[in-house]
Amino acid sequence: MSRLVAPLAAGVTYARLLHLLVGWIFAGVVLMIYPGTYRKGLGEILTASVLVDCVLLAALALIPAARRAEGVQARLLLVPDREEDIAAEPSRTWADRRRTAGWLIGRVALGSVAGFVLSLGSAACYDRLTGPDALWYLPFSPLLVLGFGWFLVLAGRLQLAMAVRLLGPSPTERLAEAELRAERLLERNRLARELHDSIGHALTVTVLQAGAAREVGDPVFVAKALEVIEETGRQAMEDLERTLVLLRETPAGANGVATEQPGIDQLPALFDTARAAGSPVEARMEVPPGTLPGVLSRESYRIVQEGVTNALKYAPGEPVDIRIAVREGQLELRCANRLPGAGRSAVGAAGPAGPAGSVRPPAGGAGRGATRKGGKGLRGIRERATLLGGEAAAGVSQEGGGEWVLTVRLPLRLGS
Repeated sequence: MSRLVAPLAAGVTYARLLHLLVGWIFAGVVLMIYPGTYRKGLGEILTASVLVDCVLLAALALIPAARRAEGVQARLLLVPDREEDIAAEPSRTWADRRRTAGWLIGRVALGSVAGFVLSLGSAACYDRLTGPDALWYLPFSPLLVLGFGWFLVLAGRLQLAMAVRLLGPSPTERLAEAELRAERLLERNRLARELHDSIGHALTVTVLQAGAAREVGDPVFVAKALEVIEETGRQAMEDLERTLVLLRETPAGANGVATEQPGIDQLPALFDTARAAGSPVEARMEVPPGTLPGVLSRESYRIVQEGVTNALKYAPGEPVDIRIAVREGQLELRCANRLPGAGRSAVGAAGPAGPAGSVRPPAGGAGRGATRKGGKGLRGIRERATLLGGEAAAGVSQEGGGEWVLTVRLPLRLGS
C-alpha cells in the first residue's frame, strides 16, 4: 500500500505537475489570442490552435538559447536521476534545433492533455459528489483521487522520458564530454608523474645523503650533505608549488612564471646533485641549443631525472653514464649504471670518499642489491615516451660487466 500511495505524496510529482501545467497554460493563452473561441466550431478551433502552436514552437526552437532554457527548467522541475541526462547547452546544430522543436511541441501537447483531463475530471467529480446521488459516489471518491493522482504521476514520468530523449546530450555533446573527461584524466596522470618524479628524486637524494652523513661522521662532509639536502628540498618545494598552482587553476598559473617547468638545460644541476649523493655521473649531451621543442625538453628532463633517481635508489654509489644526442630526427636518451657489486674491487679501494667531496654510501645502505621491478617510475617513463610518439626500454645489459640500461627514443617532430 505504501508503494501505491508514496508517489502521490512525493514533492517531485507536484514539481512535474507544475511543468505539465506550463505547457497547458501556453496552449490556452495562444487559443485565447488566436483563433479565439467565438463563432467557430470546436474542430476548427482546435485545428487552428494546434497549427499556431506548432508554428510558434518551431520558430522558438530556432533560437539556440531556447534549448538551454528548456534544459535548465527540465532539470529543476522534472528532477532526473542524473542531471547530465538532460543537457543545459544551447543548440549548435540543426539536429539540436529539430530535437528542441520536437520537445516543445511534445511538452505542450502532453501538458494540454493532462490539463484537459484534470479539469474535466475534477468538474465531473464535483458534479457527482454535490448532486442528489452523492451518497452513491462518495465511497468511490478515494479511488478517484488515487486514479487522478497516478495519472499525474505517469504523465510526469512520461514527460521526463521525453526530456531525456529529446533534450539529452547530442552525439556531438557526448563526444565533447568524453574528450573533456579524457583530457582531465591525462592531466591528472601527468601531474601524478610530475610529483612522483620530482618528490621521489628529492627524497631519494635526501635519504642517501643523511645515511652517508651518519656513517661518515666527518663534520666537513656533514655540512656538505646538509647543503645538498637543503638545495634538493628547495627544488622539490618549487616543483610541488608548480603542481599545486596547476591544480588550483589560480591566475598565477597563467603568467608562465609559477608553472615554468625545468628543461634539458637544467640537467647539469641534476647531475651535480647525484654526484653529491655519492654516485659518479658521466654525462655527454650532444643537443644543439634550440633544437628541442619546449614540451620535449621538459619531458626529457623528467625522464632523465627518473633514470638518475632509479640509479641512486637501487645502485647507490655506482657510476652512472648519461648519453643524450640528436640523431636522424630523433632524440636519444640513455641512462646506464653498473649493477650493485659489479666491479666492486675496482672502485671500492677509494674508500668512503667519492668525487667532488661526496661520499659513497656504505655497502649495507638503502637500496643496495635491490631489484627493479618496473614500478611507477618506469611505467611513467613509458607513458611519457608513448604520448610523445616514441619508445622506451629498460633492462639488464651484460656490457661493461653488467649494467642496468634505460633507453628512450623520441621524435623531434611531435606526433610523427
